[in-house]
Amino acid sequence: MTASTNYIAEIERLRAQLAEKESQLQSQTEQLQSQSSKLQTLSSRVEILEEVVRHLKIKRFMPSSEKTNVDQFLLFDEAELCTDPKLEQHEKDQDKKSGKESNTKLRGRKPLSSDLPREQVFLYLTDEEKTGAKSTFFAKVKEELDIVPAKVRVLEYMQEKAVFESTEGQKMVAAALPKHPLPGSLGSTGLIAHVITSKYVDGLPLYRIEKMLSRYGGDISRATLANYVIKSAKVFQPLVNLLREHQNSGNIVAMDETRIQVLKEPNKAVTSDKYMWVSLGGTEKCLVPL
Repeated sequence: MTASTNYIAEIERLRAQLAEKESQLQSQTEQLQSQSSKLQTLSSRVEILEEVVRHLKIKRFMPSSEKTNVDQFLLFDEAELCTDPKLEQHEKDQDKKSGKESNTKLRGRKPLSSDLPREQVFLYLTDEEKTGAKSTFFAKVKEELDIVPAKVRVLEYMQEKAVFESTEGQKMVAAALPKHPLPGSLGSTGLIAHVITSKYVDGLPLYRIEKMLSRYGGDISRATLANYVIKSAKVFQPLVNLLREHQNSGNIVAMDETRIQVLKEPNKAVTSDKYMWVSLGGTEKCLVPL
């Protein structure tokens, strides 16, 4: 009995030591993971600061034909910068504590708008899987936000013409063509609107818009796109004048002066000073920027 008791005591002692070692190992593992996470964060920070230095050197010592946004050097790191490792780790820890799998709904994911067009994707059982079933039905199990890639097409205007016989000979009448803001232009009104929106709302330079159109099969040079923009400005001038009148109807017009770079200006160097003025004015209920 004494030997058996000693064995049991020894086993319990070894179990206690093993549990203690496992606890120490778990603690050390967590410390290593924490240090690794900190090291990764610092490494990412160093890379970002190196890009900042390179960007500032380029901006300080090298002339540029395209005005660069001060945050453009972070363009390719946007996905990394927008993530929050601490938040992700916290969510994982919470899932582990609760003993449940990750649930996106509990984290407050914003639902997809009900105003968006919807298309149902049906997932069917195989004949073997539903053999012997009393009935089948469909249940919505998930939603995904999809996008239809842009595409280009050629609009062929087929003009109907009528021929009339008269004492003076044949007479022809043709259907009226739709009015175009830039007569003789190769681009449709939709294309011109897309170019203007991409350039002035999305901030894309014309050479990038040119490449995008080329990928879709549309071959239009950036010089042609530039003509669309310049000539469209003349078309919109009456509207601009009306907006300017509305601005001046208020008590105060706020102005902002920004130095910009203008290329290919006659008798002017690229590095010479040019300015763009942005104004904001109008009534209190309707402020208009120009």
